[in-house]
Amino acid sequence: MSLRLRLRTNRDATPARSTGPAGSVGQAGLATVLGPAAVENAPHYLKVADGYTATLIVTGYPAEVGPAWLDPLLSWPGRLDVVQHIEPLAPPVAAARLRRQRARLESTRRTDAETGRLADPMAEAAAEDAADLADRVARGEAKLFQVGLYLCVHAPSLEELDEAVAHVRATAASVLLDTQPATWRQLQGWITSLPLATDGLGMRRVMDTDALAAAFPLASPDLPAPLPGEPAAAGGVLYGLNPHSNGIAWWDDWDQHNANSVVLARSGAGKSYLVKLKILRSLADDVHVSIIDPDNEYIRLVEAVDGVTLALGSGGVRLNPLDIPPADRRPQARTYRGLFLHTLVAVLLGHQPPPSERAALDSAINAAYNTAGITNDPATWRRPAPLLRDVTDALTAQRTDAATTLAARLAPWVTGSFREMFDGPTTTVPAGQLVCWSTRQLPDELRAAGMLLALDAIWRDVDTPNTRPSHTPRRLVVVDEAWTLLREGEGARFLSKLAKAARKRKAGLAVITQDVGDLLGSDLGQIVIANAATQILLRQAPQVIDVVTDVFALTTGEARQLLAARRGEGLLLSGTHRVAFDVVASPREHRLCIGDLELADDDE
Repeated sequence: MSLRLRLRTNRDATPARSTGPAGSVGQAGLATVLGPAAVENAPHYLKVADGYTATLIVTGYPAEVGPAWLDPLLSWPGRLDVVQHIEPLAPPVAAARLRRQRARLESTRRTDAETGRLADPMAEAAAEDAADLADRVARGEAKLFQVGLYLCVHAPSLEELDEAVAHVRATAASVLLDTQPATWRQLQGWITSLPLATDGLGMRRVMDTDALAAAFPLASPDLPAPLPGEPAAAGGVLYGLNPHSNGIAWWDDWDQHNANSVVLARSGAGKSYLVKLKILRSLADDVHVSIIDPDNEYIRLVEAVDGVTLALGSGGVRLNPLDIPPADRRPQARTYRGLFLHTLVAVLLGHQPPPSERAALDSAINAAYNTAGITNDPATWRRPAPLLRDVTDALTAQRTDAATTLAARLAPWVTGSFREMFDGPTTTVPAGQLVCWSTRQLPDELRAAGMLLALDAIWRDVDTPNTRPSHTPRRLVVVDEAWTLLREGEGARFLSKLAKAARKRKAGLAVITQDVGDLLGSDLGQIVIANAATQILLRQAPQVIDVVTDVFALTTGEARQLLAARRGEGLLLSGTHRVAFDVVASPREHRLCIGDLELADDDE
């Protein structure tokens, strides 16, 4: 869909002239170079090259127009050229025309009064409007313009053209615009829609400054449609309906610079509902989804689509952070596991250990792997991996103050109350198109560590090189309530690394949080936002709206919209694209996405 504005003046109407043999090409030569191969003129349509076009003339306007009254046509979901030809009227000419119009209206009023007929309300209103306009023109507060408004509809076939023309006329009628086809004048209509500053139809209506300005800005509240010649998007999911235009907010995360996204909203704004819908619709698009679920909000959905759930914190469920993926044949894979254990220990302790303890930990990790017979040779990686208690045993064996202190600090997760999740080899690693890692049953002291372990297990699967890259599926990693991980320095650093590395591995990281301050208030959180091509903002709290406005460069109107948004209403931001949407779901999707309490209330 494109929009062209033609401002036609006497100077514009002057034909172009060639400057000589060395000058620009003449009109015939320009048509040969840029024009279509053939044009077939018919009474109701024009065949241009391999496509068809039909021109409609706007012949009737409403008595009053509001701001952006062209928006329904600008947001029409198809290829439509909305063309305006504007020619200013000189003040003396405008004054003379207004005098004649007022004289005709006044004559009609007096004739009705003399013959005893009832006054015509339309004539009374027109007379008052003409008098008001004449006063404003006389004072220089308004000017008059001759405006021609034309609609040029394009389609690849005659059947689609007829359907598109009917749809466009219905859309125009919805805003009280009368349209007529340019019968037997389709060639002139098509030329009128080209950037030639030529109005070949000459169907004008006089408008004042206010009415003309109400057509601006020349923009659409919807996302841009594909340009002429570009195919329509093959993927993507439905986010909802645009409340400003009733258009569709359809967006493909995988068609952007990266597939990462962030969803920011206050509690109760509907962010989990939106993410569940996105997951359901992504599954239909052959995307593999892994979810880190801290509150068991996704269990109902996972069970409904035969997904797999792993509940961390349940009896017998363990994850060994020192496992090396058997399919990973990179020689540095063992080193990567050691580095991750450094990150995990920092999250368990709540801070990064001092340098002496980090050095002792690094030596203990290497010693534990060597004792287990695992070297940098990939052939040894199928042997049972060492456990966290093997690392602490290696720390104790060093007999240094730093190693002994670190081993004592790790005791709660090795021999104490929190040992269950680490006290043994990995029990199971779920696989499938939809996998949910639940951390609901973990105590608060282990919640961040559990999310980190789950995220690491997911990332090991994503990061493992595939011998057949063309068969590597797209993977969406959803981290709900990410503030749990973001408030830990090392956890936030790990998450920011994944946000940077996801694109090269056909993966997308979706971060959802209600604590906007944790994400926006840190440099690592800013990195996560900067590496998210798709940003979703739902209802925001007044306490953080200033920060959100500054980070996302929101307008005053957008900030007010987020403050007053109802559940499920929000903004989708991506570069220069901004669109408001209201989440919509089918009845079956709705039942899968709401909680048990809400379902009971709905059934009542």
